[in-house]
Order: sequence, then structure tokens, then C-alpha cells
Amino acid sequence: MLKYHIWTIGCQMNKAESERLAGRFEELGYEPTTQINDADLVVLNSCVVRQSAENRVVNKLAALSPQKKTRPDVLLALTGCLVDSDIDALKKRYPHVDYFFKPGEYPPWLEDSGELSLPRHPSPTAYVTIMQGCDNYCSYCIVPYRRGRERSRTIAEITGELSELVGRGVKEVTLLGQNVDSYGHDLTEKPELADLLQELNKIDGLLRIRFLTNHPKDMSDRLIEAIAGLDKVCEQISLPVQAGSDEILRAMNRGYTAEQYLHLISRIREKIPGAALSTDVIVGFPSESEAQFQHTVDLLSGVKFDTVHIAAYSPRTGTSAAELGDNIPLTEKKERLDIIEKLQEEIATEINARLRGETVEILVEGRKRGKWFGRTRTDKLVFFSNDGDWAGQLIKVRVEKTSPWSLQGTVE
Repeated sequence: MLKYHIWTIGCQMNKAESERLAGRFEELGYEPTTQINDADLVVLNSCVVRQSAENRVVNKLAALSPQKKTRPDVLLALTGCLVDSDIDALKKRYPHVDYFFKPGEYPPWLEDSGELSLPRHPSPTAYVTIMQGCDNYCSYCIVPYRRGRERSRTIAEITGELSELVGRGVKEVTLLGQNVDSYGHDLTEKPELADLLQELNKIDGLLRIRFLTNHPKDMSDRLIEAIAGLDKVCEQISLPVQAGSDEILRAMNRGYTAEQYLHLISRIREKIPGAALSTDVIVGFPSESEAQFQHTVDLLSGVKFDTVHIAAYSPRTGTSAAELGDNIPLTEKKERLDIIEKLQEEIATEINARLRGETVEILVEGRKRGKWFGRTRTDKLVFFSNDGDWAGQLIKVRVEKTSPWSLQGTVE
């Protein structure tokens, strides 16, 4: 039997698209293999949001060149955000790659076209893409140039897909989009994300709904009310701030001030007490001063997020920020990364320690290093040891140990 291998790097949307590619390949008679050297079909699903990610993709492509020479019959394809509109340039740069196709599109060598297949044997948690593209054009971000303008799927299409996934065993879904708060504006009926959540909340057998990523300038009070009022929508919100300085936010073209962001946080916490908040931060943006960086530190200290994803700025060719020059030394970026990482570790330690001795409900996703694991509605990762078969079940766990990154406990 022919075998396939999909190598995926990057965001959750890439992971979702890889899962659907896998489903299609299996329908065609391929079986998966974890060994790339054993595969008859290899697909690299790429990411270029940061230089480090692009470097990994380029290195993987280089490593596959000798394999392609010794096994020319192996079909090698590249998708994801490294694939831009200039396919001819990519062909010249990577002549050993047989096919290139843009993120979210259908592989060109398949006989039919249309929607990618659903995973045949999904895990209890699944990703569902509700829209593609972004219209915001943040100055540092290459994604709008690779995934295009915003394009929403209809509520009926999304509901049908999710109902099918639930029939295959999915209990929790994370809805994906570069900016989910813009969902529906390009459709005839002009639905909002809140409307979609209300429909999905009706699906029998679906236990939990999450979504990301939000944009602070577009998140509406109606959406906040929906999160507060719909029983299946988890009290966990990803709300990237990127910086705490108004000057840097303007240079990033984010469309809001730090004060407006903090006001949004206040509205969320007023309507959804106990909501878990996560955010993204970029340090070392061109010309970011020590004082401007300190504004970011102060904002994080004040809000006390459950999770902070931190990245050092790296210029992306084709973005407006790349024209500003990369004038913050790498050593300085690393120092700023360390400062925020240490701060967040202290904050997360304090937040998670409050759960010691408490009983939490988790949806069990699987096993890792001999322990079962799952997440709470507020996205806390919980491990426990037990001989039973708990996959896909909602269970109560009494928390006995906490750390900044996870919780450990016993089944009640």
C-alpha cells in the first residue's frame, strides 16, 4: 500500500488543513507513516510568519533534495504560507518539488476538487476553519499577502461539517480564522460570529466550543454576550495585544490604543467573571525604545494574563514594517523576551496555584508520557494517572500539584 507523510509547522489553521489532507489521502488508499523516508507522498505544510519558522521549512526542503534524487518516484508537494503567487520563482528555487499549492487550496494532482475531506478518525478535539484571509494588514504580518482577503464560509456549511465531525467522535471544536471577529461580513446575509456560535451551540453531542484569533479593534459587545450566555462556549479568549505602547501600536497598524485594549479587557471581565485570557506580544519591533517596551511590561503586569505567547520581531519581506529596518539588536530582543517570560511565569504560577485543592472538569484528549491529559474550559492543561480508558470523556479531577504550565491531579 502507498504511504503518505505530512510535515506541518505553524498555526492551528495549518494543522487543520493537514488533517483534512490526510483524510483525503486515506480515502485514495494511502496509509500514514511517521517516517518521511518511507513515504511515497510527502507534503510540507509551511509557515513563514517568523524567520525561525521559514528557516525550518527551507532546511527541510534542502534535506529532502537528496532523497528525491535517490527516489525520484516520490511525490513531493509544498503548501502553506511559503507558497505565494510567484510559483515560477518557487519552482526555480526548489526544482525537486513536484507541486506547489496555496494554503487552504486543493492539491492540484487530485482528480476531483472541492472541499478537503474530514479526518477519518479525529481526536476528541478538532479544528474547523470558518474563514480564510485577513483584511487588516498589520505592518509586520505577511499572512494577508499569502492567504488573501477575508473569505467566510456559510453557517450552513460550517454546521454541516461540525455535525459530521461530532458523528465521528469529536466533542470539542476550535473555530479558526486569522480574525474571527470579522466573520460573515463578506457574506450576503452578513452573519456575525455570535450568530454562528448560537447555531453551533445547538449541535447534539458537541460539548465545547472555542475560537481564535480575535482582533481587539473588532471584538464586539454582542460577541462577549454570546460567550457569557452560551453554555458550550468556553470562557477562554485569545486577544493579541502585541505591544503596550501607543506609538508602537500605530507603527504596527493595529488600529487601537493601549487604553482601548484595557477597556475591552474590563468589559470582558465584567461580563464573564473568571474568563481566562491569553495574548500575543512582539518585542524588538523597529525602533522600540526601552520606555516603550516598559509600557508592554506594565500592561502585562496589570492585566495578568493566563497565557502570553512571546515572539521577537523578525522582518518579513513584502510587509511595510520591513522597510523600517531591523534596528534592535538580537541580544536586546532576547533580553526583553527573558524579562517577559520570567514575569509571565510568576503570574501563571500565581493563577494556577489558586486551583490547588479544587476540583476541575476536563475533556480528556489522550495520553502523553504515560499519563492521561485534558483541558479545562479555561484551557488549563491537566494530567492524571489512571488505568481506565478516559479518551473523549468529561471527568472531574482534583488538583494536587500546580505549575505555571500545567496541573496534576486524581480522578474523583
